[in-house]
Amino acid sequence: MIKRLTTRAAFPMVALGLLLSCSPEEEQVNPSAGFNADATNAATAGAVHTGVKIKRGHYMVVAAGNSLPSDIQEQLRSMKGNVTGVMDKVGIITVTSSDPDFAAKAGKIKGVTVVPDLEIQWYNPDDQKIVEFDAEAFGNPPFSGDNDRYFDLQWGHDAVNAPEAWNAGYRGKGVRIAVLDSGFDLDHADLAPNIDMAASRNFVPGETLGYALPGVGSHGTHTAGTIAAADNGIGIIGVAPEAELILVKVLRDSGSGSFSWMMQGILHAVAQGADVVNMSLGAALPANGKYLDDNGTPDDPTDDFVINDTKATQELLNAINKVTNYATQQGVTIIASAGNDANNGNADKSLAHIPSGSTNVISISATAPQGWALSPLTANLDYLASYSNYGTSDVDFAAPGGDYVYPGAEIAVIGGVTQYVYVFDYVFSSGSNLDPTRASYYWSVGTSMAAPHATGVAALIIGKNGGDMDPAQVRAALRASADDLGKPGRDPYYGHGRVNAFRAVSAVQ
Repeated sequence: MIKRLTTRAAFPMVALGLLLSCSPEEEQVNPSAGFNADATNAATAGAVHTGVKIKRGHYMVVAAGNSLPSDIQEQLRSMKGNVTGVMDKVGIITVTSSDPDFAAKAGKIKGVTVVPDLEIQWYNPDDQKIVEFDAEAFGNPPFSGDNDRYFDLQWGHDAVNAPEAWNAGYRGKGVRIAVLDSGFDLDHADLAPNIDMAASRNFVPGETLGYALPGVGSHGTHTAGTIAAADNGIGIIGVAPEAELILVKVLRDSGSGSFSWMMQGILHAVAQGADVVNMSLGAALPANGKYLDDNGTPDDPTDDFVINDTKATQELLNAINKVTNYATQQGVTIIASAGNDANNGNADKSLAHIPSGSTNVISISATAPQGWALSPLTANLDYLASYSNYGTSDVDFAAPGGDYVYPGAEIAVIGGVTQYVYVFDYVFSSGSNLDPTRASYYWSVGTSMAAPHATGVAALIIGKNGGDMDPAQVRAALRASADDLGKPGRDPYYGHGRVNAFRAVSAVQ
């Protein structure tokens, strides 16, 4: 389908009005700021972070190399261990046991380390509030130059120059992208054409691959839409609209999940031939080694049982690094959100961020406009988002994630929909309200929204250069084509720069 040829060439007419009888449906978004501040404050004070807990009776047995002892499962069973999963490519087994001495016993097996599995609140649905979009009231936006109904609301595509890349003939065809997240709306009209259902998988016990949490927008559906929503004239468009989606559920719909589920999800993506993995999820492990056991309840401090394990964080980092290293060796580019703590990684060393800080993972900070709806043709789209993590070694690249800091209370009317101006600074993408009569779309904010933009650009690069492109080459292409927005060279806020799709596919590799 024909796209506009230049950025900011055509946008809907914008009308401003006073807040009189207008009552846009909105909720202020603050992506996990309080949740992550708890992690930082706890680590700094030498306390414990309630969002990361050791799962009692759940373990990962990790080999020193990538090969497990041949009789490891028999040995574990003899120690009252129940093997729940085998990651044989990286030498890791997940085990449950009711024996309180299991870890000590299994730790005596030659060549292995016993690591506690974690229960992590990767994102908090209460902090990931969305602004629902009234699709029925909108209609086709005027002057868009595109027949996808809500394309002009996707300012992030403009920021990374995606339409120019499409017009140059690069749309991600033949590229396979694994999205590791919570549940997905599998029937969404903009996603369904690009989903490889045979390759998609759920790793969350008791839930299905589909999204089933009412009242909250689907985080997984939102991220997948930004990456590869089909260009079908219905709603939105992904940055790589002809790429294939491998949907991998590693979090509950509520945003929580096990450390090991994420690791298994990455390995599944590798096995299914993914070229890129997107992980719009993250957690901060305490460098002080203080964890709650999952019997503790945060609202009752007297019930919390603190485990002091100074080796746990490093052992867990070693385990995830084995997985990300393996995936990279198999030719998979891994991209993750940098986190929403507004944490200065140059100054604060109390936390270890995963998976963005894991080996060979490309970490993405978030950018945003401030009052885009007031001046869509000329607005600066590249302010660092107020919540985004930053740090010279913590951020590789930046991409559009949205923000909520515009201070005004103006109302913008765009194509028939009335909404606060600051809402248009959010990232607009697909979602799910569990209403089978219509596909849903939402505005949301976070580095969770930034990583998918970068993943889409990576897919365009791979599509141009062939599916077997080495991850180091993908990283180099992103770096060579990024817009250097901060201090010259790598800086704490934008890393090597904000990704640029058109420059990436135009450059000679």
